[in-house]
Amino acid sequence: MRNHLLQIRPPFIAHLIRASVGLAAMITLVIGPAMVRAEDSDATSPVVVELFTSQGCYSCPPAEAYLHELAARSDIIALEYHVDYWDYIGWKDPFASPAYTQRQRDYVRRIGGRYVYTPQMVIGGRSDEIGSRRAAVAARIDAVAMEQKVDGNSPVVTLKQNDGALSVQVTGTQNSKGTYDIVLVGFDKKHETDVPRGENAGKRLINANTVRSLSRIAQWSGEHVDVSVSANQLAGDGGCAVLIQEPDTGRIIAAQKITF
Repeated sequence: MRNHLLQIRPPFIAHLIRASVGLAAMITLVIGPAMVRAEDSDATSPVVVELFTSQGCYSCPPAEAYLHELAARSDIIALEYHVDYWDYIGWKDPFASPAYTQRQRDYVRRIGGRYVYTPQMVIGGRSDEIGSRRAAVAARIDAVAMEQKVDGNSPVVTLKQNDGALSVQVTGTQNSKGTYDIVLVGFDKKHETDVPRGENAGKRLINANTVRSLSRIAQWSGEHVDVSVSANQLAGDGGCAVLIQEPDTGRIIAAQKITF
């Protein structure tokens, strides 16, 4: 169990599919006037780095430490998803969800991988790398940033808190034909967890931007969109991120975050 690569057997895959939860959220969708900005977008959207990890994975802490560093950068939106397929080996990850496992499986299918593994970092929804390979991850981040700059005309995402509710605004024109998902991700502040059992027994693990909720709140196809999300529809005490994501490829064309 010391290898970061884990191929899931078919019966276990079936179990994950049955256990996965829906990502729908109740929303109010309004086509209306522009809102006040909470965080202004730069000329180029931040690069989204998604780490799939588990507190039951022996080789994951170095990748989690790297994500903690990436989370401090203004040009990156770092998100940490805890998968549930390591829970059976002695330690049940308190932050794991089958929904995050399913998101990882969807990425593997889109990218053309053969199996899920931890620690896996997905960069911009376009490519992946072993999360502890810092130089390789950094190179992929730079490549995605350049792609986003070359693409141009990405939509602008603006987030605003108002009396406990969250307002999401998407404006701009499309790069290509089609419809994109507007994905809302809620995450926690830094966690420190003492792990008494499993492959990380005796370690204190530090997790940054741990994802606590994930939902598709609307879709965007070039028009101006405002979405209002109530406070009880978003979990996480650290903040949230909004991703504009192509459903078929997983490619993220724009993103923004707000911290609480």
